[in-house]
Amino acid sequence: MGVTQMSAGASTSPERALWPLPLLAGLLPLVATVIAYRLSIRLGLVPDCNPFFEGCASISRVARFDLPNILFRGLLLPAAVLQSMCWLLCPGWLRTLGAAPDRWQRALPALGIAVGVFLVLYGTFLGTEGEGYRWMRRYGVTFYFGLTCIGMLVVSDQMRRRLCGGRLERRIATALLALCALLPLLGLAHLLLPLWWSEPTASDALENVTEWWGGAIFTVFFVVLAWAWRSTGFGLQLHSRSGQRGGPS
Repeated sequence: MGVTQMSAGASTSPERALWPLPLLAGLLPLVATVIAYRLSIRLGLVPDCNPFFEGCASISRVARFDLPNILFRGLLLPAAVLQSMCWLLCPGWLRTLGAAPDRWQRALPALGIAVGVFLVLYGTFLGTEGEGYRWMRRYGVTFYFGLTCIGMLVVSDQMRRRLCGGRLERRIATALLALCALLPLLGLAHLLLPLWWSEPTASDALENVTEWWGGAIFTVFFVVLAWAWRSTGFGLQLHSRSGQRGGPS
């Protein structure tokens, strides 16, 4: 990123790399889920299986009770803030790549705030009882998944178009877009396949499998976003002049 030219009397701080933000935003939910799942198995709260293929338990179930619930929420809620920050910063990063502002980019900050709110709503009421709390959990996670999917498609498409590098960079960006495009297909599978599999056990297992794979794709997206921010040198530089602070450079 470029450095703003300053006149005499102005002070400039070193540029701070921002790529750790999406890295933590993606890894914190992963670590929270793994810890909660292993603890729940040890405590006998969920069966020991491969949830990506067997669908024996949902992410919500493995983090619903006791110590797994406390640890899961303790890591998930900060991740919600970090993910919102990433969406707020994405339009500025895309502009540094030469992307012209459009309505989708302008919508990313509002989308990011909504994503954070819905994830906090889900995490806050996870493990609580009552129909009202259950409603907030369900709609919190539904809107979180849906809005995050939209943001991922917008950013990954611009990455594929704008990243200037070698063949590896272009292939990674294209693969990420294809991976993000799988999310709506997972949603359709979740809605349509139960029409043929009327057995409740099979329907629940299918819902759990799509939830685990969706979460995995989210993690991959944020990790690749961190790689892209690092490889393009995206950072933040603060400067002051007459007591005023500047923004991203």
